[in-house]
Amino acid sequence: MDQTAHNLQQQTELYGEPLGELVRRLTGPLGLTQGGVAQVIGMSAPMLSQLMSAQRVKIGNPAVVSRLQALDELAHLAMIGEIDPDDIPAELDAIRGATGAFTRSTPTTQLAGPSTGPPGQGPSTPTPFDSPPTVTPSTAPPRARLPAAVPEVSASPSARAVVREIQDLFRAVASADEIQRAASTIAADSPALAELLLIYGTGRTADALAHYEQHHG
Repeated sequence: MDQTAHNLQQQTELYGEPLGELVRRLTGPLGLTQGGVAQVIGMSAPMLSQLMSAQRVKIGNPAVVSRLQALDELAHLAMIGEIDPDDIPAELDAIRGATGAFTRSTPTTQLAGPSTGPPGQGPSTPTPFDSPPTVTPSTAPPRARLPAAVPEVSASPSARAVVREIQDLFRAVASADEIQRAASTIAADSPALAELLLIYGTGRTADALAHYEQHHG
C-alpha cells in the first residue's frame, strides 16, 4: 500500500470517509467553494488542500474538527430540506465563530478523540462509542463520523445556540408531519403550545429565534 492510500485509510478510520470526499460533499448543499469551507472552519486553504489530497492525515486543532462537524450537520439538514436556505448564511456565521464547544442533540455515531501520534500520522487506537441514531430519509447520503472535539469552558450559550438545540430536539423525536398533526390536535385547547410546536418543530430558525427572544428577552 502506497503512502497516499495508507493516509486515505487512516482518514476513513478517523472521520468515516476521506476528508476530500467529506469536504466536496459539503460544498454543494451549502453553496461554498473549497476555499469557503476552509474560511468557515478556520483553516488555511493550502492546509485543507493537503488534507483533501491525503498529503496530511489528520486535523490537529479540535476547534477546527468541531466546526467541520457542524458544517457536516448543516449540510445534512440542507440536503433533507430541514433548514430554510435563507437561514444558511447565518448558520455559517455561527459556525465560523464557534470555539470548539459545539454539540448537537442529534449526533451520528462517532469516534472518540484519537490519541496523538507523530505529526502527520493517524492515531494509534481510536476508541468508538455509540450515539443515539438519527432517523433520516433512505436517500440521504451517509454521515461523516468526526471525532468529538475537546470541550472548552465557555460563557453561557447564545440565544441562537439554544434555539438550534431546541429545534434539533424536536426533529430528533418526531417528523415535521407528526409535529404538525400534534399541533392541530391541541390547537383549540392550547393555542400557545401548538404555536410553540410549529415554530420550533417545523419553522425557520429566524422565526424561532424571534419567538425565543420575545419570551426570554
